Amino acid sequence: MFLSAILGFLAVLSLVLMLWQWFVARRFPLHERAGTHSFAPAVTLLKPLKGHDAHAEACLRSWFAQNYPGPLQILFGVASAADPVCETVRNLLRENPGIDAELIVCGPPPGANSKVSKLVELARAARHDILIVSDADVRVTPDFLANVVAPLRNQETGLVNCFYRLANPTTLAMQWEAVAINADFWSQVLQANSLKPMDFALGAVMAVRREQLEKIGGFAALMNCLADDYQLGNRIVRGGQRIALSPVVVECWSEPMDWSAVWTHQLRWARTIRVCQPAPYFFSILSNATLWPVLWLAVNPSGLVLVFCLGCLGLRMATAAHLQQKLTGARNHYLYSWLVPIKDLLQTAIWVAAFGGNHIEWRGQKMRLQRDGTLQKC
Repeated sequence: MFLSAILGFLAVLSLVLMLWQWFVARRFPLHERAGTHSFAPAVTLLKPLKGHDAHAEACLRSWFAQNYPGPLQILFGVASAADPVCETVRNLLRENPGIDAELIVCGPPPGANSKVSKLVELARAARHDILIVSDADVRVTPDFLANVVAPLRNQETGLVNCFYRLANPTTLAMQWEAVAINADFWSQVLQANSLKPMDFALGAVMAVRREQLEKIGGFAALMNCLADDYQLGNRIVRGGQRIALSPVVVECWSEPMDWSAVWTHQLRWARTIRVCQPAPYFFSILSNATLWPVLWLAVNPSGLVLVFCLGCLGLRMATAAHLQQKLTGARNHYLYSWLVPIKDLLQTAIWVAAFGGNHIEWRGQKMRLQRDGTLQKC
C-alpha cells in the first residue's frame, strides 16, 4: 500500500510537470519575426565542417542566400584540404563571387573537440565583432541573420541562440528521436527558463560578441570540452551577461540513422547533460509521464488507476504531437504518436545508462568524458 501511494504521487507529479512543460511552450512566441531590420551590425559567420552528405550543399547554400542588410563575412573551416566538403564549398564560392566568403584549412585539431579547434582558427580570420557559430548540418531561412542578431541591440545580451528541429526523420528510429528533439527538448528548455534565466546555450546557431568571447578565454578555452555550447553560454552568463533565446527556428538535416546510431546519439547527449547539470538531470526522471503511471498500474491494477494511466498516456501523446506541430509546422507527427510511450520507456533506460559510465562515441571516435566536462581520447 505504501509503494502504491508513492507511485501514485509520482504519477500525478509527472502529469503536472508534463502539463507545465506544454503550457510554457504553448505561450512562447515561436517563429515570430522581428518587426524591423534596422539593426544590422557587421557579422562573421564561422562554419566548421567535416565530411559531406546529401544535405550538405543545401545547408551551406542557405547561408549564401541571406537577405542581410549589414556586412557579412563567411568563413568555412576544414581540418584537411582532402575533406570531400571542400569541393562543395569551392563551387559555392565560385557561384557567389560578390559574397565575402573563404575556405580555410585549419590543420589537425590541437584539442579533443575538433569543431572548436576549427573555430579557434576561424576566429583569427574574422574581421567583425559579432560572430555567428553554426553547425554544419544547419539550414536557415533567408531572413535568419537579420532576426538572430536583433537581441544584441541590448548591450546586456552577450549571446543569442535559438531552437532547432530535426527536419528529416526518415527512419522509424529517427521518428522516435524526433519526439525527443521536436517535442521534448525545446519545451523542457522553456520549462527550465520559467524557473531561472537561461545559463547555457544551444549549439545549432549562436551569435556572440567578440568582446564577451575574449573575456572567457576565447574558443581556445573550450577546445577539450564536449558540450562547448553549454560551456560557452554558461561562462558568458557567469561573466555578467545574459543569454537571449530567439524565437526563430533552424533546421538540422541528418543522414538516415538506424536504432543503434540513434541510441548512441541519445546516450552521448544524456551523459553530456548529466555531467553539465547533474542534479537537474537526475531529477528529470520525475517528468516521465509514461513511466510512473505504468509502474503505478503494475503495482495497483485497479479500475481507477487504469483510467488515470490511460488518460495520462493519451495526454502525453496528444501534447507531444502538438509540440512537434508547433515547432515544425507539420501534422504528420500525429501518425507516430504511438511512439511517444515507447520513447519514454526507452528514455528511462538511457537515463540509467547515463549514470553507468563516462565513455561516449562522437564523430566516429571513442572518448572518455571527464567530470569537468572535458574529453579524453581513448
